[in-house]
Amino acid sequence: MKQKAKLQEKVQTLFSAIEEAEKMDEQEHRGLDLPELGESTSLTSEKLEAAVKRLEDKLHEQPKDKPLKKAVRELRKDLLPRLQKYEDQQAVLGDRNSFSKTDPDATFMRMKEDHMLNGQLKPGYNVQIGTENQFIVGYSLHQRPTDTRCLKPHVEKVKAALGRLPGTVIADAGYGGEENYAYLESEQLEALVKYGTYHKEKSKNWQNDISKIDNWDYNDAEDTWTCLAGRMLVFRYESKGKTESGFEIQHRHYRSTSCEGCPLKSCTKAQGNREIKVSLRYMRYKQQVREKLLSEEGYALSVRRMIEPGSVFGQVKSNRSFRRFLLRGLPKVSLEVGWLSLAHNLLKKAAIDQNKMKMEQI
Repeated sequence: MKQKAKLQEKVQTLFSAIEEAEKMDEQEHRGLDLPELGESTSLTSEKLEAAVKRLEDKLHEQPKDKPLKKAVRELRKDLLPRLQKYEDQQAVLGDRNSFSKTDPDATFMRMKEDHMLNGQLKPGYNVQIGTENQFIVGYSLHQRPTDTRCLKPHVEKVKAALGRLPGTVIADAGYGGEENYAYLESEQLEALVKYGTYHKEKSKNWQNDISKIDNWDYNDAEDTWTCLAGRMLVFRYESKGKTESGFEIQHRHYRSTSCEGCPLKSCTKAQGNREIKVSLRYMRYKQQVREKLLSEEGYALSVRRMIEPGSVFGQVKSNRSFRRFLLRGLPKVSLEVGWLSLAHNLLKKAAIDQNKMKMEQI
């Protein structure tokens, strides 16, 4: 937090001034042991409380020391309470980037209903649902605005509630990522989940883009890439990175043997030979999903997905005018979504039974 860092800097400046004043008065330090703060050291309220008490003991010995008295007053009345406040806020925040003062469990998100048309941020929750024939079979609430990291906890909650999982998981491109593909593979689930560039790859601009490595040829036996100009890129080294959740991704780095005189050098703005960083596992996952979606069965399932959760959300928000939660706090809001899901399923079943009775009468 920026304010906490500024406060830490202010406290260190104050401590330095106290020590400098003691040196100028040629007085013994007497073991005040004030904490020294560096870039890797974080000042906690406990440390600051202990330092203030030592200064207060020092002040009892020298009650006429006005600079020390002023410093102790500022620490006790202003800086220490502020630091405690920042720590409390950080505890509520957790790994999120924001929270609401009226509902600490809610996170500020950009809503689809933006009546002001200025991208307002509003406190809310990310609701995930799983549907089958437009019946809600599972739901989960999340405190993060993006869908990518919601898939795994949502699937695990559905599994805990139903005792098993469907053979195929269908989701849109917001859930497509190497981490989610790896998780679904570990659970032995067929992933019919689009990745972010799936629809873009079908455009002529993408297919004619010489910079996209998806349009290049990869030689698995020699572990080399060949660009559209026929230049070969050879393997150099491997690096590892981790996502926000700790998932490890292995990248392989390749460099062209020579880009000199290449008529298609515009594929990169970098100086020298072209370099690329590729996750071969992610490329494999994308190829598997691509083949499934292009199959007759995969295409039919992806089309069906368009009328499944979207229609349910439409019925709840538009037909039943439920656009905001009435309760606050993650546990209460989760119950509210549960009641809403139950009501939706009962109304859906009643409508089906009513239509069935009409058909029988005919």
